[in-house]
Amino acid sequence: MAEDRKQIGMIGLGAFGRFAAGHLAPHFDLLGHDPQAAELPGLVRVRLEAAAACPVVVLAVPVQALEQTCQDIAPFLPEGALVLDVASVKVEPMRAMRAWLPAHVRIIGTHPLFGPQSAAKGLAGQSIVLCPDTGVDAAPVAALCEGLGLEVHLSDPDTHDRAMANVQALTHLVSRVIAELDIPPPPYTTRSYDLLRQATDLVRNDSDDLFQAIEQLNPYAASLRKRFFEAARAFDGRLDTGSGAGSGE
Repeated sequence: MAEDRKQIGMIGLGAFGRFAAGHLAPHFDLLGHDPQAAELPGLVRVRLEAAAACPVVVLAVPVQALEQTCQDIAPFLPEGALVLDVASVKVEPMRAMRAWLPAHVRIIGTHPLFGPQSAAKGLAGQSIVLCPDTGVDAAPVAALCEGLGLEVHLSDPDTHDRAMANVQALTHLVSRVIAELDIPPPPYTTRSYDLLRQATDLVRNDSDDLFQAIEQLNPYAASLRKRFFEAARAFDGRLDTGSGAGSGE
């Protein structure tokens, strides 16, 4: 490895971890740990302690595994290390990292608002949210992200999760419901149908862990989900009675 290139420890090499590694490998020396993942070009597979000993550590594990991962890596993190997660929710991951990582590390929660499918043609124009811990300077990470073509948004975890309940939890819910209908390809469509189908296809292959994190670990998703199904039932009732689909006001 080139001595003048910073090392990044990648812990978790699932779909997003491998996708991120592909974009980071040209700029950093990557040490990756994931016992279940296949070999990946541009990344050296190492034991957990070696990945955690890097100056920058990216946790690309499911939210459900984040707390245990933090406990596992805590003894190996060097003084001043920068630890980032890539979870789709931020309140719970930031709580877990603050609780289990040593005080001598810096923490920045991140949420890339894209994935292997939505960014298949490249990162340019995609967005990422950064939620730095108190007193942590996010400027270097923001500069790196901007250098990769990303649009950077700074936020706190609570504001992020409130926004994502509307932006992500709702759209993933609707898309999953449509996918469950398993509608066969029609012989002709409208533009609005095509857009709806595209949204469905973007999340069709997302893991159950990701979907559950978005819907169940965002503290603001449940109330929005309840409102959505109440509105759907109300529309269904009005259509059954022939009163139309208006608001009723």
